[in-house]
Amino acid sequence: MSSIHHPRQTILVSSRETMEIMGKVIEKDNIITVSWHMPVSFEPELYAISIGKQRFSAEIISRSKAFVINLIPYTLKEAAIFCGTHTGKHIDKYSEAKLTMEEAKTIDCGRIKEASAYIECEVVDEVEAGDHIIYIGKVVEKEEKEHSKRLLQGGKDFTTSKY
Repeated sequence: MSSIHHPRQTILVSSRETMEIMGKVIEKDNIITVSWHMPVSFEPELYAISIGKQRFSAEIISRSKAFVINLIPYTLKEAAIFCGTHTGKHIDKYSEAKLTMEEAKTIDCGRIKEASAYIECEVVDEVEAGDHIIYIGKVVEKEEKEHSKRLLQGGKDFTTSKY
């Protein structure tokens, strides 16, 4: 992807679904690092994320129809790198990335306690876009917990926001 698209805010998207993995039915919580996201409507308030079709989180979100946008401070850079480079299919990303899960207020999903803000979404549409799926979520709850310098992806490197 061209450098003219950078920098972009990096977020962690959390999701949950009951599914069969290696012959066991379990409730699986997962986190994926995403830089392709945006608000898409004021009324109703909608937010979109773009996830590769082959990603484990795409399977979870397509089935559960819910996700949480976790806007993270720059201090969670290493957690974002970990969550973006490991599949959660066979590991607990919350534990491995040293993040704390708390329950979402309005949907059956975990969210990241250390996030500076969150947006809880119910999926209202899925759009195939090449090798990705764009999930459009209706915002059902949101909160900015603290105003902090956010993590930005600037190509292959990370930086921080100015505010």
